[in-house]
Amino acid sequence: MLTDWVAPTREQGALREAFLGLLAARDDATARSCVPGHLTASTVVLTADRRRVLLTLHRRLGRWLQLGGHLEPQDADLAGAALREATEESGLAGLVLDPTPVHLDVHALTCSLGVPTRHFDVRYRVFVPTDAVPVASAESDDLRFFPVDALPAGTDGSLRDAVAAAQRP
Repeated sequence: MLTDWVAPTREQGALREAFLGLLAARDDATARSCVPGHLTASTVVLTADRRRVLLTLHRRLGRWLQLGGHLEPQDADLAGAALREATEESGLAGLVLDPTPVHLDVHALTCSLGVPTRHFDVRYRVFVPTDAVPVASAESDDLRFFPVDALPAGTDGSLRDAVAAAQRP
């Protein structure tokens, strides 16, 4: 999928090449046990009018983030993993996923295994059903919609860029 993905900017194109390099170098690049870094899949969850975005206050990280996470053995592809994560973390059925990624990001962190690593995050756009009422998962201290032009204080630039990318037609 990343081979055929057309990056919207030069920076995103450079990240795409880094993702492809990781996949070429590591057979385990989709497994969280790949310590140098591994692919993750996340979603920018929008209302149909694209005016509000659903964010989770991540319990372990203490920051507002998009929904997403690690790939599981049963995931057929990145898009499926992203949709599974969005469904699990929002408690919502009927989410509609755009199968074309909208944004890529690489970020360093200490993963759930307690080891410093990097997440090579492929971000998708998902739309919620009208009048959706999300329910926070155990991974979240809070879950709520924010206006796309009024994200919570402390939101990092990468998430802001992903939200902007997801708003494009």
